[in-house]
Amino acid sequence: MNTNTEKISLLLELISFSTVDGELHKREYDFLSLVANELRIDKVTFQDLFHQEAPSLVIKSEFQRIQQFYRLALIMHCDGILHVKEAAAIQQIAIDMGLNPIATKRILNLMKNAPNAMIDPEKLLKIFQEQHN
Repeated sequence: MNTNTEKISLLLELISFSTVDGELHKREYDFLSLVANELRIDKVTFQDLFHQEAPSLVIKSEFQRIQQFYRLALIMHCDGILHVKEAAAIQQIAIDMGLNPIATKRILNLMKNAPNAMIDPEKLLKIFQEQHN
């Protein structure tokens, strides 16, 4: 992630997605806070993001788009409740990002069946790379 604007935009997208089901669970908030910390976004700025709309920012790097998709998928699973709105929203977001729908469905199915919804990073990238062939 290069600029502060990109970091803010990605966090705004995560925040927006985390409330697609109509509520923000504590586990989702905690996850967002961890991401903000990793992106070196200070607490005041992070809190302020909950009162802003998410501008659409095109992520140029496929690797960064895959990372963002995976973060969104983790948020979707972190509250332990999979909502129909979340499933539809993440599918559309992945398409809008230009990610392969077959790969994203495979990832989501693997996460759904994993005990902690986590996937090995190498496996995640391999699934997307397989779709290039």
